[in-house]
Amino acid sequence: MRALARITTSRGGLARVLAVSYLSLAAAAVAPSTPWRYTAPPGCARAASSASSSQWKQRQARDWYGRAAKVASLKSRAAFKLIEMDSKYKLFKSGQTVIDLGYAPGSWSQVAVELVKPHGRVVGVDMIPAQPPKGVSTLQGDFRKEGVQKLLKDYLVEFPSAPDLGVPGGEGGSIISDRPSYIDTERADSADHGDGAANDGRLVDVILSDMWAPWARATGYPSRTLDNAYYRLMNVSGNNGRDHAGSMLLCNAALKFANDTLRAGGHFVCKFYQGNEEKVLEGKLKKLFTRVHREKPYSSRPDSKEMYFVAQSRKGAVILENIDDT
Repeated sequence: MRALARITTSRGGLARVLAVSYLSLAAAAVAPSTPWRYTAPPGCARAASSASSSQWKQRQARDWYGRAAKVASLKSRAAFKLIEMDSKYKLFKSGQTVIDLGYAPGSWSQVAVELVKPHGRVVGVDMIPAQPPKGVSTLQGDFRKEGVQKLLKDYLVEFPSAPDLGVPGGEGGSIISDRPSYIDTERADSADHGDGAANDGRLVDVILSDMWAPWARATGYPSRTLDNAYYRLMNVSGNNGRDHAGSMLLCNAALKFANDTLRAGGHFVCKFYQGNEEKVLEGKLKKLFTRVHREKPYSSRPDSKEMYFVAQSRKGAVILENIDDT
C-alpha cells in the first residue's frame, strides 16, 4: 500500500488509489460467501431523491470516502486521512507502540493496529464510550486530566510488551481499568536491569491526536440536537475562533504528553483548526522534531478548516521545558 505513494496522479487521485487499495485488502479478508462489489467513483452516486432528505444526508450520499469506509468495515471515513499521511510520511512500522488520543469511534486505531502487526500495540484514549477495535486497548476518560494521563503512563510501564496481534482473538479490544500504580515497582526493577533508566519513561513510538474540545452544554433544545452529550463531543461548535482555541489547548496537552513519553526518533500527529496561534505551536514542533509538515489530506472535507501537523523524528536531547524557556 505504501508503494502507491510513488504513483503520480491528479489532485485527489492518490487518495482514491490508496482507498481502493485498502478496500481490496479488506475485501480479501471477507468471507468467501460475501460478495465483493466495487463502489462507484466520486461524482457518480445519485443524490437522495426524497424532498424531505436533509442536506447532511445528501452530502453523505455523495461522499465517496464515507461509502468506501462502510464497504471496508472501517469505523469512519477518517481512516483514509491517516492512510494518506502514512503513505506520504511512513509513520508506522511493525512492533511500534502507538497512542491514539481522541480515538473514538476507532478508525485511526483500526488503521494503526494493522500497520504495527504482529508485535506492535495501540492504546486509545477518549471521553466518549466506544467499542475498542480488535487488538486495541482503550481508556475512557478526559485526557486533559492529570489522573488519566498518569493511568495511561502507568499502563505503558506495567505492560511494556504487546500481545501478538497476528493471533486470532476476540471481536474487540481491551478496556483499561483503574489499578494501583506500578511505577515504583518498575523503577526499582530498572535500577537492576537498566531498561527503564535508558528510556527515561519514553516508551511510545507514535502519538496521534485527532481530538477536539467538547463545547459547553446548551439547554432548551430537543434531546437529539445541542442538548445531547454525544453530539456536543462529536461535533465542532461552528465558531471558528472557539474551535481554533480549543484545538490549540488539546494540541499543547498532547505535545506535553509526547514530551514525557515519546522516544527519540518518534513521530507526532495532531489535528488543529486554523487560526492565529498555530504558528507558535509550529515553532515548538520545529525545535522538538527534525521535520514538521502541514497536511490537509484529500479525504478531509474541502469546506473544513481542520489541518494536521505531522512532526517526524523527535530530537532525543531536546525537551519541551527548555523550549518554553527560550
